[in-house]
Amino acid sequence: MTRVALVQVASPDHETPEERIDRVEALLRRHAGVELFVLPEIWSAGYFSFDQYEHRAEPLDGPTVAMCRRVARELGASIHAGSIVERDPDGLLRNTTVLIDAEGRIAQVYRKIHVFGYQSLEADLLTPGDTLSVVPSPVGRLGSITCYDLRFPGLWQEMSVRGIETVAIPAAWPAARLAHWRLLTQARAVEHQVFVIAVNSCGVQHGVELGGHSRVVDPSGEVLAECGPGEEVLLVDLDPARVAAVRAEFPVIADRLGDYAAISDASGAEQ
Repeated sequence: MTRVALVQVASPDHETPEERIDRVEALLRRHAGVELFVLPEIWSAGYFSFDQYEHRAEPLDGPTVAMCRRVARELGASIHAGSIVERDPDGLLRNTTVLIDAEGRIAQVYRKIHVFGYQSLEADLLTPGDTLSVVPSPVGRLGSITCYDLRFPGLWQEMSVRGIETVAIPAAWPAARLAHWRLLTQARAVEHQVFVIAVNSCGVQHGVELGGHSRVVDPSGEVLAECGPGEEVLLVDLDPARVAAVRAEFPVIADRLGDYAAISDASGAEQ
């Protein structure tokens, strides 16, 4: 069994990123023995702090990732650092997730492909990514996506083809659409027979109530654990072998066609 910690934290407007990074570091250090921590989307800068993105953007060796690398190395745990507002080497701002291994090395970087535009300035301020990877992790072959990416089945199909067994989803998902959060996290787990580790922000940012309710869904669609609406660290024990067992018992992945675009277009009507 692999112990995973869902670190559901708030990013209140009165708290500086520096204060928040220190607070989260102390929180992580209280949970020695965890093998994988997962944090929310843009938790250090605050997702809805759009007017601060330029000022709070940081490179991959900036304060948020540096703290997570240090703690990962000292605890001997992998840390999915959620995402940061990254200023990339070309000077572009991106919504970037980082997975750090138990030796403190960066194991995966994913730049959010579907930046969000509905009642959000993210799409105006940030440049979308264009790469995708699947890497080894304590919970099997892991793919990372971010928040809005949950809604796009084509992205999930591509991750599935590349061999995902677990997907980590840091998010800043508003409470107003919590029903979609629950529906889609279970549907994606069932469709691709994977663990879904979905970690959301909570609290209120710039007048927007975040949904919380971070959760782990297993490859059969069962919700193994779910947070409430407020700050908490939820510990869950996962069996990575569960993915292979579910796929062997109910062979959806094996039965899937390789190329659905090759199916001919025919109405079935008589000519």
